Amino acid sequence: MKLENAADSQLEFTIATERDFEEILAISKGIYGGLDYLPSRYHAWIHEPNRTVVLAKKNGIVIGLQSVYIIDAGETALVEGLRVAPWERGKGVAGDLQRFCSAMVKEKHPEVKVSRLTRDDKLGAKDLRKYRIIAKQGILLLRFQAQEVLSRLDAAVLAGGGEVPEVVLREAFRSEVLPNQTIIQDWQPFKATRSNLGLLQKKSLHWVVDRKARPTMATLSTQPFAIPLGKDWQYLNKDAFGRNLDQLKSQLVHHLRLQVPALQGGVMCQLFLEPQLWLEMAAFCQEALGLELAKDYTEQYLLEADI
Repeated sequence: MKLENAADSQLEFTIATERDFEEILAISKGIYGGLDYLPSRYHAWIHEPNRTVVLAKKNGIVIGLQSVYIIDAGETALVEGLRVAPWERGKGVAGDLQRFCSAMVKEKHPEVKVSRLTRDDKLGAKDLRKYRIIAKQGILLLRFQAQEVLSRLDAAVLAGGGEVPEVVLREAFRSEVLPNQTIIQDWQPFKATRSNLGLLQKKSLHWVVDRKARPTMATLSTQPFAIPLGKDWQYLNKDAFGRNLDQLKSQLVHHLRLQVPALQGGVMCQLFLEPQLWLEMAAFCQEALGLELAKDYTEQYLLEADI
């Protein structure tokens, strides 16, 4: 498939298959500082309902990728995984790939109203003209050796909590706790609706809230997965909603105590939280838990544009 007025007339766009995996790995080396999720998710992505993974090819070789996932009961196209081969960057490939995907969405999913994506780089004037900022979270990136941290987790205080994902459907929780009534789970933004809750419940997430009646703090964690940072490195993702610092500390310990005992080797743990909680949580993680701060403060932006 071709795109009219493409920056490179040699570009072709195809739907990704199992056979393309090794080429995609080749263009992805070093992306996201070694925290790339795509190698662990690619095979599931290409078979996932309502998701299309599009490749840009030049002379038959993969040089770019972008995924489009239809969520929010068909109203939103979630754009993920954008990447371009290092030797083709700066040539307009990313823009062509984005335009092709946008045209594809308009043709195949005319009911879609907006596209959404998350980013952690600085936004420029051009970005702000193109996108609306829907929500902003702080990013706390931590590093530790799994077996070394176990004893410190046992000594930490843990408050009560429960796995009650249905709480996200309550109006008070959506308006008072969630950022702009959105569940941002491991970089994926979902409106707090029953249809999206069904998608989230398929992911084997672990949810914790401080109380079932009108909670003030909620966290959820993904299953650990391998990352291309080096041998035996795993990634943990924690998403936090609310401003209750004591509960956030307790819930983080709860998640770590559940997941760390089964891990070996190095762990990179990324916690997304309210920006004003970042400093105190960074101090807690370093001083009380002995975790290493892997990166200074950065922010995650949820962006939206009309289709």
